[in-house]
Amino acid sequence: MKRRLALQAAAVLAGAATAGFAFAQEFPSRPIRLIVPWPAAGVTDIVARVIGEKLAIELGQPVVVENKAGANGSIGTEFVAKARPDGYTLCLVSTSTHAIAPNLYRNLPYDPIKDFAPVSQITAAPTIMVTPANSPFATVAELIAYAKANPKKLNYATYGTGGSSQLAAALFLQSADIEMTAIPYKGATPAVMGLMSGDADVFFDSIPSSLGHVRNGKLKALAVTGSQRTPAAPDVPALAETFPGFEFIVWQGIEAPLGTPKPVIDRLSAAIIKVVAMPEVQKKFSDLGASAVSSPTPEQFGQHKVREKEKWANVIRRAGIGYLD
Repeated sequence: MKRRLALQAAAVLAGAATAGFAFAQEFPSRPIRLIVPWPAAGVTDIVARVIGEKLAIELGQPVVVENKAGANGSIGTEFVAKARPDGYTLCLVSTSTHAIAPNLYRNLPYDPIKDFAPVSQITAAPTIMVTPANSPFATVAELIAYAKANPKKLNYATYGTGGSSQLAAALFLQSADIEMTAIPYKGATPAVMGLMSGDADVFFDSIPSSLGHVRNGKLKALAVTGSQRTPAAPDVPALAETFPGFEFIVWQGIEAPLGTPKPVIDRLSAAIIKVVAMPEVQKKFSDLGASAVSSPTPEQFGQHKVREKEKWANVIRRAGIGYLD
């Protein structure tokens, strides 16, 4: 009796595996939707369209990029979380939607771990630490020494609760064990203007936003926030050169709804790895201040996502940033 039940169970499992393999062999047989939970024409949208164009060629089916913006990325992300898990609806996820938002919003309508099947990371981008062109600080060490001797006398520009400018600054202040005064702005452009006018002393900005001002002498770059220097600004030191292990990276990736068959996830993963390795894709991402980075396996991207969520939970709590409704 036990032997018959075991054989029946094995047959069921074998049938399921065969069905999954057959489905993966047929996948994709129609267009794929890639949901971007942010507005059109932004950096995230550009990344999605670069990936989508090449992925369509690799998979042999159109990849249609759809923008479903709103509620700081949660509308589009929730849409994918609740979509049919068949591989035909994917989401462009990020540090914001999957590592930071879960630690900021009390009533987030999706769970970044339980509601998604990871496929692959696609980009990694540091921010850049800039000061006014006439700043007396030539290095990060000089700025830290002054801040230690003069607590809260230096101002740092920031915009958006839980945004990259605020959290990069929070991680820096915690790493350096210094205090500075936050000056909130309504966006990156007003923050840069505040820096140029001398109202703020430091700003952690996206590389494309500030690098042009650095090159024309209107701002000074002290560091980038990756673990190493970036090809976009090779002469600018990494903060990890001052604080070993320091890393603030804004990353993006592709995920599917939980329950998507593993053979389909593996098919998508293999295609994305090929796309991200293309020289033209790497060049386009580099122009945006990012590196093209794929995950060796979907499981490794899932592990990365969990680590990032835990990391930013700690930074956010230490910075005293409370939950938002």
